Amino acid sequence: MKSALYRASHWLALICRLVAGIALIGLLAVTIADVSTRYLSRVTEGAIALRVSGSVELVSYLMLFSLLAAMAANVEKSQVVVEAFSHGLPQAIKNRLQGLFFLGFMALGLILFVGLLDSAAAASRHGEITQDLRLPMGPIYQLAAVLSLLLGLRSFIHAVLGVVYAAGEEATHGE
Repeated sequence: MKSALYRASHWLALICRLVAGIALIGLLAVTIADVSTRYLSRVTEGAIALRVSGSVELVSYLMLFSLLAAMAANVEKSQVVVEAFSHGLPQAIKNRLQGLFFLGFMALGLILFVGLLDSAAAASRHGEITQDLRLPMGPIYQLAAVLSLLLGLRSFIHAVLGVVYAAGEEATHGE
């Protein structure tokens, strides 16, 4: 069971890293294209007036997706370890405490998931669209909801690994 949980967490992390990477590459591409076309317009004194429509909007949604996916992909490595209270405890107890903290991240992911699903349903019902590009907001909220669910799911997996099996990530200690 323990190895199945590790394997499931590993594959979910790979999916999340892929989504985060694609979103970051898209974000960079939009930013570079926007800056380049603005510069080209300025250099040619407006003779070439290309613009990237909705670049701010695209960057903000791509940033949302990249951050949610990166959080889900690295949840087990992103814990801040404060050893003032747990310094003398055995590693197994520290891992179990960390597993309890993962339950908080699981709750966060699930609350975000439910809220974003509700927003997606409302946006679809009311035909809500983005301001610049006129894209439907429903699918944007749905993708964000799925990424939040992955955060909750990976947090739950690592909570079970920590609480039940006393397994945990090795602390990096400032690395």
